[in-house]
Amino acid sequence: MTYLRPLLELDDRLSHRLRLPPGQRWLWPLAGFFAHSGDSWFWLAGLGLVWLFGGSAWHDRSAVMAIGVFGLAVLVLAIKFTVRRQRPPGEWGAIYRSADPHSFPSGHAARSVMLATLAWQLGPPWFGWLLLAWAPLVCLARVLVGVHYLSDILAGVVVGFLAALLLLASMPLWTALVPFLF
Repeated sequence: MTYLRPLLELDDRLSHRLRLPPGQRWLWPLAGFFAHSGDSWFWLAGLGLVWLFGGSAWHDRSAVMAIGVFGLAVLVLAIKFTVRRQRPPGEWGAIYRSADPHSFPSGHAARSVMLATLAWQLGPPWFGWLLLAWAPLVCLARVLVGVHYLSDILAGVVVGFLAALLLLASMPLWTALVPFLF
């Protein structure tokens, strides 16, 4: 692992430079909002409401996205507990630090990119554009508040994009396995 040490040190330095200083009164709440907006429980609850009360097109979209959020959570946790990279030291995000002390890859980055990719593919166009604008803000916020390193985010982006492609390609299987969701 000594060959990775220079890259990890560079990652640490760059990530630390991006962290918000404590005195940024207006930026901390904004960064905190975006950092939390990618929480899986938030998305699953929202998608559940859309599934229950949305029209048929939104019913199907929310089912696809919920399958993605759930499956991606399992995948990311498996990777995290295999790699076991500790989060950057810090105060913010106590719930993340206690419930999930591992940072690689970023589940929030993976989730936001997966959801943006799915929204772009499933439509409508305004929804795709909205999530494409939101996803990078979630990714950046996770580094700004100090719960992830840049490499965690980059890995999460790759995992989320690939997960979206896999989910889209496997939709006939999902509609056959769980037809009651669609």
